Amino acid sequence: MKPYFTRLSAVLMLITAVFATTLPAQADTDTPRGLFVNLTTDDTWVAAKAIMFAHEKSLRNGHDTAIWLNVRAVYLADKKRPSHIHGMMAESGTSVQDMLAAFIADGGTVIMCQACSKAAGLTQDDYIDGVTMGSWPVVEGWLFRENMQTLSW
Repeated sequence: MKPYFTRLSAVLMLITAVFATTLPAQADTDTPRGLFVNLTTDDTWVAAKAIMFAHEKSLRNGHDTAIWLNVRAVYLADKKRPSHIHGMMAESGTSVQDMLAAFIADGGTVIMCQACSKAAGLTQDDYIDGVTMGSWPVVEGWLFRENMQTLSW
């Protein structure tokens, strides 16, 4: 009986070794890591933190990054709406719209919820340059992409 268990143990160790070396290769794809930030508030303090995190911690570290502005957050990109300036941004005079524009200029994607925009009475023309009007295929392409992480504010 002992030789049977010895052979069985050897086979199990071999199978484990084979799978252990192939699993990381399967998990490592050509799809870049990404971050999908779901921002639902027009509170500029909260929004500034979300935008700064998306820009400084994700986009600038080489990750594909999108910020989805939905619910009341659609007001943040309205070029006619003044933005209160908080904390560190107050000294430089940077507004939330300035932060979004810089994020877009560096390659980030800002997606606007179509239904929320309509409910707020806003159109593409009301938004800062570079904002993408989000349809389901646009949102789905980010949200369900392989290697995508989601963070909500």
